[in-house]
Formats: sequence, C-alpha cells, structure tokens
Amino acid sequence: MILFELVPYDLLRVIWWLLLGVLLIAFAMTDGFDMGVGALLPFVGRTDVERRIVINTVGPVWEGNQVWFILGGGAIFAAWPPLYAVSFSGFYLAMFAILAALIVRPVAFKYRSKRESPRWRSSWDWALCLAGAVPVLIFGVAVGNVLQGVPFELTPDLFSRYEGSFHAKFLGLLNPFALLCGLVSVVMLLTHGAAWLALKSEGPVAARARTIGTVTGLATMALYALAGLWLAFGIEGYALAEAPLRDGPSNPLYTEVIRTGSWLSAYADRPWITLAPILAFAGMALANVGMRRGWEVGTLLFSQLGIFGAISSVGLVMFPFLLPSSLDPRSSLTVWDSSSSHLTLFIMLVVTAIFLPIVLAYTAWVYKVLWGKVTEKAVTDGTETMY
Repeated sequence: MILFELVPYDLLRVIWWLLLGVLLIAFAMTDGFDMGVGALLPFVGRTDVERRIVINTVGPVWEGNQVWFILGGGAIFAAWPPLYAVSFSGFYLAMFAILAALIVRPVAFKYRSKRESPRWRSSWDWALCLAGAVPVLIFGVAVGNVLQGVPFELTPDLFSRYEGSFHAKFLGLLNPFALLCGLVSVVMLLTHGAAWLALKSEGPVAARARTIGTVTGLATMALYALAGLWLAFGIEGYALAEAPLRDGPSNPLYTEVIRTGSWLSAYADRPWITLAPILAFAGMALANVGMRRGWEVGTLLFSQLGIFGAISSVGLVMFPFLLPSSLDPRSSLTVWDSSSSHLTLFIMLVVTAIFLPIVLAYTAWVYKVLWGKVTEKAVTDGTETMY
C-alpha cells in the first residue's frame, strides 16, 4: 500500500478544514490585536509619547503575527484550489483594499517618527488607525457575504462566473447583514486590542484602553447576538440533498445542494456545536469583567477565547460548506468536493507536522523575550530601537 493511502482521503479533508480554521483563528488572535491597537491609536494616545507607547506595544511582534495571514492564504491556495480561485476572483477589490491597508501599516510604522512635525506624525497615526480598522471591517463583511451565499456559478469545465458585474463592484458586498458582521468584527478586535494595551502599557494609555474595551466588549456581545438572530430568522441556509461522497473527486457539480430555512438547523443536527457561541459570549463577558477589575493576562486570554468561539461558530454552523452559491446552489464548494488531491493533502500534512511546531515554538520564545510593559522611559530613551 502506498504510504499516503494509510490516511483516508475524507479524513485528510477534515484535517485541512480544521487546520484552515486554526490558521484563521491564530491570525485573528495575534494580528487581530495589532490591528485593534492601530485602530485605537488616536483615541488612547493623546500626546506624542503616549502614541509612541501604543505603537511600540506591537512594534516588535506585528510582522511575525502577520505570518498567520500568509499561512492562511497559502493553505487556501494549496489545500482548497477552487475556493481560492472563486473567492479571490469574486472579492478581488476587497482583497486589494485589505492588501493596500496592510502595505500602508509597515510604511506608517517606519516613517511615523522620522520627522518631528506634529502634522506629519498625526497623519501617520491616522494612517495606522485606518490600516487597522479597514481590514478588520472587510474580513467581517466577507464572512457576512459567505453566510448569505455568493452569486457565482461553475461551468461544466469548472470555471467560475459571477452574476452581472458583482466581482467588479465593491459596493455589492456592503449589504446590511454583511455590514453588521463587519461591525461585529471591528468591535471584537477593538476589544482585543484594548486587552493587549491593558497588558503591555500603563498609566493613562492603559486606563483609556480599559475604558474603551469595556464599551466595545459589551457592543461585541450585543452585535454578535443580533447577527445570530438575523442569521436564524432572516438568512436562508444550505444543506446537502443527499449523503456526500466523502472520498470522491473534487468536482462540486457532482453534489446536490438545496436551500434550507436557516443555517441554525445545524444546531439540531449537531447540538455539540452550541459550545462555540457559548464560548464567544463567555469569553467576551469575562474580558469585560477583566477590563473593569484591572486583570491583565486574564483579560487578553478571555478575549482570545471570545474570538475563538465567534469564529468557530461560523465554521461549525456552515460545515461542510466552504463557499455556498446563491446563484446556483449546485456550484457551492464544500469540504468533500473542493480539495486538492489525496497525495497533495498528505504531503502538505507531513510538511505542516514538521514546521508548524517550529513556528509555534519560535513565536512563544519571541513573546517570552519581549514580555513586559512598554514604559515612557523606554520609549524616550531608546530613540534608535523604538518606533
């Protein structure tokens, strides 16, 4: 027997679905607080020194945190080629806006303190603010559109076609439910950024971060609940018409898909997934308590728990769908019919098993080395090593 056949094809597909979720959640937990801190910058820092303190809380780690975004994109490209092709062609203007913001961020970090001019520095501070808020908003909007279904269809030779000029109109993504999901994403990661600032800074910066984080934490729970109700009663879901061929070929057109009354019917089929939204609410509620009581490490961990629950709830309720089609449900991409080959998934799993622990170990070491608060003295004295 060939070695890769020891791991069943259907199991590899599920493993890579889980790994994709892990990479996206890791990105939200790490680079999420970077973007949250950037979005909060003009509001928690009122003097130049305070703003430099805010920037330097994420200065040593933001580049490493962004690796999770690259890994997530790479996993989609290699493990789920149809998902990569259809989503990137349909959302390319949204992706361009995200990439533009991610390009502005390092430029702002590097150039912000190159001149003493208050106007110069203020301009870059607002650039950092937008570079943090814009990707967070668009990621949430994308999730909202995926939950509603994207208007594409697959031709018999598996080329994707979008209805009208949807793929060329960024405004087509900005429907009410998607904007609500975008707001959930923004307030959730603002809370996460505030938790990071409460841990890594002190004095007025930390106090303002806790105040803002308390408000955004409550807003996260309220908007997340509203999005859940809207999803339950206002958004049609998708389901497989018959048992899928779990180890079959990667051709979505072989699968029959029907519309259902609600995505939340998944909770009746798999009651255990209720744990995900419970963790989302519990994590954000405990983070809110931590903000009020001055917890530091605990607040950040609870915020991460809330993020884990919120993102997991989307993936679990949609399983096995990756990208449903509102135009032609039969074209919907699922875990069972949109993956790379058996051999490709196996080789990728072996490589991941070798290198992912190295990445995790290095990341843990970096955070250990850089542990501690960013103080005013450190910022003003370390003019050559601090932003």
